[in-house]
Amino acid sequence: MSETLENLLQEDRRFAPSPAFVARANAQAGIHADAEADPEAFWMTQAKDRITWFKEPTVGLDESNAPFYTWFADGELNLSYNCLDRHLAGSADKVAYHWVGEPGDTRTITFQDLHDAVCLFANALSGLGVVKGDRVAIYMGMIPELPIAMLACARIGAVHSVVFGGFSSDALADRILDADAKVVITQDAAWRRGDIVPLKASTDVAVARTPGVSSVIVVNRVGNDVLMVEGRDHWYHDLVADQPTSFEPAVLNAEDPLYILYTSGTTGKPKGIVHSQGGYLTGAVTTHSYVFDLKPDEDVYWCAADIGWVTGHTYIVYGPLANRTTSVMYEGAPNHPDLDRLWSIIAEYGVSIFYTAPTAIRAFMKWGDEYPLRHDLSSIRLLGTVGEPINPEAWMWYREHIGPPAAPIVDTWWQTETGGIMITPLPGVIATKPGSATLPFPGIGADVVDADGESVPLGGGGFLVLTRPWPSMARTIWGDPDRFVDTYWSRFPGRYFPGDGAKRDADGYYWLLGRVDDIMLISGHNISTTEVESALVSHPAVAEAAVVGRRDPITGQAIAAFVTLRGTVEGDDALIEELRDHVANVIGPIAKPKSIVFTPDLPKTRSGKIMRRLLQDISEQRQLGDVTTLANADIVHEIQAKADGGSDE
Repeated sequence: MSETLENLLQEDRRFAPSPAFVARANAQAGIHADAEADPEAFWMTQAKDRITWFKEPTVGLDESNAPFYTWFADGELNLSYNCLDRHLAGSADKVAYHWVGEPGDTRTITFQDLHDAVCLFANALSGLGVVKGDRVAIYMGMIPELPIAMLACARIGAVHSVVFGGFSSDALADRILDADAKVVITQDAAWRRGDIVPLKASTDVAVARTPGVSSVIVVNRVGNDVLMVEGRDHWYHDLVADQPTSFEPAVLNAEDPLYILYTSGTTGKPKGIVHSQGGYLTGAVTTHSYVFDLKPDEDVYWCAADIGWVTGHTYIVYGPLANRTTSVMYEGAPNHPDLDRLWSIIAEYGVSIFYTAPTAIRAFMKWGDEYPLRHDLSSIRLLGTVGEPINPEAWMWYREHIGPPAAPIVDTWWQTETGGIMITPLPGVIATKPGSATLPFPGIGADVVDADGESVPLGGGGFLVLTRPWPSMARTIWGDPDRFVDTYWSRFPGRYFPGDGAKRDADGYYWLLGRVDDIMLISGHNISTTEVESALVSHPAVAEAAVVGRRDPITGQAIAAFVTLRGTVEGDDALIEELRDHVANVIGPIAKPKSIVFTPDLPKTRSGKIMRRLLQDISEQRQLGDVTTLANADIVHEIQAKADGGSDE
């Protein structure tokens, strides 16, 4: 644990919500105790009160096939209907999205507009033969047609698989193949920091490897000339031109799959996380309402994530729309055309709830206080963080410089597999501490255990586990149920292990300590060490590679690579840049190593296992641990000397 965190635990600095906030808060004192008394009843109440069912469920949790738990299994619903149709009677003209394009173009989209667009596209997809259960890959930037595509799939009952627009063609192809998607939805190109990202060209490369794709749909965003394959490729605007603005929503079982979202795995092969209909929506709408203290008739809400990640699925699309929220959606980078872009958008639209990542907050700090000071941010009444543990210094800067100091900060912990927020302050109920995610959400069971699975007393640290099922939990890994069990349920039988470490203080507050396995958390995104190592070794100059995540003041973790070269290949700065670019092309720019060290060998045990622990110690300039178990202990000092003399990107 960091010295800063230890000091904070000793100081016990905390911030209580203001009386004015408490008086109007959605969450009230006693909510945790009430939910803990009967968690299943708590979730059943949320499901019935917050969702419009075609057939209301009579059963909550079914544990008969653990860990493949089900929730509300006799219920029937449609998420598109819950996000759109049910709001039209009284809120058809209410704004669903204020959309801002990176070049400065804007769109205001009401719930009626969104409903009509979703129905147009659902009809178009249906015309291409998409039916319930089909998988549809979506590879797009942050434009309105992305949530439209998701909701159109949900309306039909097709299973969407959104692939982050920053991923490479290889990463896209791998996900299309694993899901056996028959349709890909993309755009000609996307804007990013003033540059054009050629998404259609990348899609063409991916689809060349995926013979099961019968149709590619292309949104004309930038106006670029792109290759259109006759019979396979279709312009979005042509497909929807003559379609009706009505489409009967499919009646779906609560346990039918809603989407597959891929996350990195320690074996290198991405895991297709499957989320259901009813349980997922219950978690999304409930956490969105309580954690952000949402007032649908008053708030303008902005989750500044990308829909390509689970945060965007739950807290840009399904949760906010089902809760009849007016949201801001932004296409581009936070530093284009200037470093105050986000603050100018908050001021223009009167954003009252702002949710972003600690990586972004640390970048804002680095850029300087003058940029938020240029704008009136007094509309903000609540701030949130997501994606990784936030260091206390960034927490305090966020509190002091973004919005009024009285605005609560909700530091949230969750992951792709949980579907929604698991550990978080409830504004109006829980006093916050800088750097702590505080307590489990009502109805969520959590614990910190030692290596033997025994609960660690308050004040101690260990492995974070979730102790009972919850509605929005992942149902399986697509096509690989055994891997689902092995990855999440085998380390501590009967409990879900997310792979994170945590410490609890004397008040029972949780302090997340990051990953304990070989998944790196880079700017809030999970990247597998094995994926990056595989990409490096695929380069003809590389014989072997080991990758670790090391602490980074901006991105939380940075990728540090140690590479042995083939034969007589000489390592130099030009090859370092070539290898960085190679990884970016294979996986995506986010996986580009921050540092690369060339070494004639890697530290290995006598059984041949690479000792990544030592490489991480070297990367973070820590005292080296025991090296007596190594077959080649002398190599450690050579690597250490090279790393000390090297430089970052």
